[in-house]
Amino acid sequence: MVTKFATGLSKGGAAAAKEAVSRAKEKLGGARVDLAIVFSSSEYDHRAVVDAVRDATNNAPLIGASTAGEFTEERVEKGSVAVGLLTSDDIKVFTALAEGVKEDPEAAIKEVAAKLPRDIEGYPYSMDILMVDGLAGVGEEVTLWASYLFGREQRIIGGMASDDFKMKQTFVYSDDTVCTNALSVCHLTAKMPLFTGVKHGHRPLSRVLTATKTKGNVLYEIDNRPAWEIWKEETAEVARKKAIEVEELETPAEIAQFFTNYTLGLATGKEGEHKIRWPSGINEDGSLIFTCAIAEGAVFRIMDGTNLENQIKAAEEAAVIAKRNSEKTGYSDFAGVIVFDCAVRLMLGDRFSEAEDHCKNVLPGVPLLGWETYGEIRLEPGQFSGFHNTTSVILLIPDGDKKKE
Repeated sequence: MVTKFATGLSKGGAAAAKEAVSRAKEKLGGARVDLAIVFSSSEYDHRAVVDAVRDATNNAPLIGASTAGEFTEERVEKGSVAVGLLTSDDIKVFTALAEGVKEDPEAAIKEVAAKLPRDIEGYPYSMDILMVDGLAGVGEEVTLWASYLFGREQRIIGGMASDDFKMKQTFVYSDDTVCTNALSVCHLTAKMPLFTGVKHGHRPLSRVLTATKTKGNVLYEIDNRPAWEIWKEETAEVARKKAIEVEELETPAEIAQFFTNYTLGLATGKEGEHKIRWPSGINEDGSLIFTCAIAEGAVFRIMDGTNLENQIKAAEEAAVIAKRNSEKTGYSDFAGVIVFDCAVRLMLGDRFSEAEDHCKNVLPGVPLLGWETYGEIRLEPGQFSGFHNTTSVILLIPDGDKKKE
C-alpha cells in the first residue's frame, strides 16, 4: 500500500471536527487511519473536538494543538478545525505526552523519551513531531533537550500551540488527552526519509543591540536601558509610516500583533542571517516576554517584517528547500505536506492565502495541512538550535518507499 495523506477543513466545533474527518476519510477511499493530526481554533471545546476525531477514526493515534489559523490545500481559515489523516505501511506511528513542561522542560522530554521506541527493524528513518504549550516560554529549551535526549542524529519538527492571539491559554493533544502546560510527541519511523525546509521573510531594521539583562524568557534591558523603551525608539519612525503609533498600543492583542512586524533577530555568525524570536507581550516594568529564553549578552537586531513580498516568498522557499532535499535522494512523488507557519505571518492579512498558494505551486496536487503557531521547530542532525519564530517550516512526506533511480 502506498502512503496516503488526506485533509479536511470545517467550522462549528465538534460538528466541524466530524465534518473535517468525514471529508478526509472520503479522500482516503476507505483505507484505515494510522494517524490523525488535528488543529483547532481556540473558539472550540478542545475536548469535544478530540473526542469527535477519535470516534470517527476508530481511535487512531492522534496528535494536535490549538491554533491561531488553519488551512489545507483547499483554503485558508480562522475559527475552524483542520484534520489530516495518514495511512501507510511504510510509516509506523507512536505517540506520547508529558505535563509540567513550563516548570521542567527537561523532565517533560525525559518522560516522553522513555515512552517512545528509537529503533524499529526495517524502518531505518525517523522523525519526531513535537507540539508544545505556546505560552510556556520554553520553546528553545524543549528543542535542545529533545535533541539531547532523543539523540543528536534525530530529526525534529513541530510547533508551539496558539490561541488566536488571545494570549491566555494554549492546548496540545495526544490520543485521548487534551492538556495545557504540556508537550505532545508523535514519533514516526519510516522505510523512506522524510524531508523538511525552513525560511523566514524578515530583514534587519535596527542597529546592533545587546541583551544586557534577561531572566528566562523575559528581556529586561537592552544596552542597559528598559527593553520596551529601546524597542519603541528603534521602530517608531518606520511604524508610523504604517499608521502605527507605538505609544498608543494598549491591548495584549494590539501589542502581540505589533511584534509580528518587529521581531528580534539573533546574530547567527553567518553574514546576513538571523534567527527570529517573537516578543509576545510587555510587562508593566517595560520588559518583554518571549516564547523561549533569551540569553544575557545575546547580540541582535530588531527585524522588519513589513515587506509582504518577502513574507509571501518564505513559504514557497521553505517548500523548495524540502523538495530539493527529497529530489537529491531520489524521491519526487509525495503523499502530503504539513506546514508549521508562525501566527505572526498573519500580518499578511488578506494576502496570507497567496503565501500558501506559492507553496502549493511548488508541490502541485499534494494534500496540504497547516496551522498558525506561536513558534516553529525544525532541527536537523548536527544542529544545536532548532527553535524559530515568524518562520515557515515544512514537513514533506514521500508517497511510500518508491525511490527513483
